[in-house]
Amino acid sequence: MTRAAAVAVATLVFEALARAQTAAPLPDPQSFFAAVRQHLAHAQDVQNHYAYKERRTDLNLNPFGRLGTGGTRVVEVTPRADGAVNRQLLERDGQPVANSPVVRRENRMPAGRPMLEDVLSAVDVAIDRREILNGRPAIVVRFHGKQGARPRTREGRIAREFSGLVWIDEEAQEVARVEATAADDISFGYGMLAKLNDGSTVMVQREPIDRDLWLPTSVRFTGEGRALLFRKLIIN
Repeated sequence: MTRAAAVAVATLVFEALARAQTAAPLPDPQSFFAAVRQHLAHAQDVQNHYAYKERRTDLNLNPFGRLGTGGTRVVEVTPRADGAVNRQLLERDGQPVANSPVVRRENRMPAGRPMLEDVLSAVDVAIDRREILNGRPAIVVRFHGKQGARPRTREGRIAREFSGLVWIDEEAQEVARVEATAADDISFGYGMLAKLNDGSTVMVQREPIDRDLWLPTSVRFTGEGRALLFRKLIIN
């Protein structure tokens, strides 16, 4: 058998397996969501203990309305015993930064399980279908803001304004991907500080980073709105 023929056969076998996997009965929602919630809670408990490098590029508008970039920075974030974090600039626009100061900052990560429970209580979820994601079966879940929900945290109030899809790795029972779109405007500081228009989007990627622990590896937020009532705001 030639190499091309072997590749073609392997492709057909993979496609057949994928079709069989996607045609299997969907999992029981109650037990499946309970397991996913437990894994998310565990990740939320431990992620504040991890150090990581943050790569960030800021886009902004100048006073003449032209879109510009604030450059790309790489910052090392290290947790402290007192609950805060140390932040140190490592690179600016691809160039190493030597001897940059270590700056102590309060940890902006929301606090553990209460925030997670508040977010989950603000949305309705339903299993939609099964797909293959990154070569593995994934359960696709639709969600939207729950009518009448009264979340207590900022994260819960923001989640209530979004609807979209969640891809959950079926074997690991871990959230692997989230794509969400705001169904309404989102206000910060009662709209005095900023307001983002409906249609703003969020994309989150989660991956296994340490044995069975899954954490976010990419978060992207895009939207347009107003800052300080009058200034046009573009976030990417």
